[in-house]
Amino acid sequence: MSFERFSLDRRIAAAIKTVGHITPTPIQEQAIPSVLAGRDVLGLAPTGTGKTAAFLLPILQRLTHGPMRQVRALIVAPTRELAEQIHQMSVELGQHMKVRGVTVYGGVSKSGQVAALRRGAEIVVACPGRLLDLLGDRAIDLSHVEVLVLDEADRMCDMGFLPDIRRILKVLPTQRQTLFFSATMPQDIRRLADQILDNPVTVQVGALAPVETVSHALYPVSHSLKKGLLMALLQQTATGRVLVFTRTKHRAKNLARDLARSGYRASALQGNMSQNQRERAINGFRDGKYDVLVATDIAARGIDVVEITHVINFDVPDTVDAYTHRIGRTGRAHQTGVAYTFATEENESMVGEIEQVLGTQIERRRLPGFNYGDFVPEKQFQHSVRNPKFQTTPSAHCKIPPRSLQQAR
Repeated sequence: MSFERFSLDRRIAAAIKTVGHITPTPIQEQAIPSVLAGRDVLGLAPTGTGKTAAFLLPILQRLTHGPMRQVRALIVAPTRELAEQIHQMSVELGQHMKVRGVTVYGGVSKSGQVAALRRGAEIVVACPGRLLDLLGDRAIDLSHVEVLVLDEADRMCDMGFLPDIRRILKVLPTQRQTLFFSATMPQDIRRLADQILDNPVTVQVGALAPVETVSHALYPVSHSLKKGLLMALLQQTATGRVLVFTRTKHRAKNLARDLARSGYRASALQGNMSQNQRERAINGFRDGKYDVLVATDIAARGIDVVEITHVINFDVPDTVDAYTHRIGRTGRAHQTGVAYTFATEENESMVGEIEQVLGTQIERRRLPGFNYGDFVPEKQFQHSVRNPKFQTTPSAHCKIPPRSLQQAR
């Protein structure tokens, strides 16, 4: 199957070829026809499945006709990084058209965003807080919006944006097309979808489990040994780009600093950074300036780097959904990926929940040559071992001869 079946405008078809898209992903194959037909869509899909193009391509097709230089498509996203990612893809897919897009989010001056809106734009990609600010200032007119997209709605709920979303909905035209995308469907999100979608087409692609192109391994460890284990694991493992997740901003900053001091090309990505600092970190990671990016969950939303070979959970996430989002950063675009998780005794319950979603037990591993001291990995998670063959075993994860991260580059 190819994109030709959608009968998109020749300018959009040319852009698709330019950016290297060959065949539609399952979410694109299922969603695009319904969106092109003007139907409301409820899309359930994890990160990395191609949902951004699933709504952008039909939006661009709509914009081949009708008035220009007024906001006709509003895309609401939970983070600045995701907003920028969506905007950049809209620029790439609309490169042969005269469509203009504007990003609207906090952390930067309003003046540039206001000036861009005054020049006229058809697509606005916005975070809720700054969008409400501009609405309060009467700096943006949403009365002509034809398509509303709520992307990663579950994360917006997690971040407390649900009241803001409801305020935004009140100023939009009631006659519009609404596209609602979420990786999970908690009760609050289900109620919101029921309220704002009109007879929607439901499209579901692997909404619960992480993508199948990712392999998983768990390293039992004490908290005090985590940093040493990370250093040793990176030294022994042939990798490309590595995304390391921590639970706190402070830990992300300190861990990235310690990695850099040890000779790794590493940077942090966490909420206390300015927008310019965050963009430098993401762009440096994407362009190969950094091999390791240490991030918190919220800061990492919107990272679009296909070449991530390994995701390392330095801290086990608080929810299974967070694990799914983290792991969705690797194994993308038909490539394979690896997910390593450092787990302490207090994480046993969450590990069990993650395994229930995966439908199998995560293999327990011990890193050869690493000094565990008095800690005995074999004694950890005994109660969660439901299959006797999954005992803690020496790591055999690297089929390539061990080499350093810098050598692997």
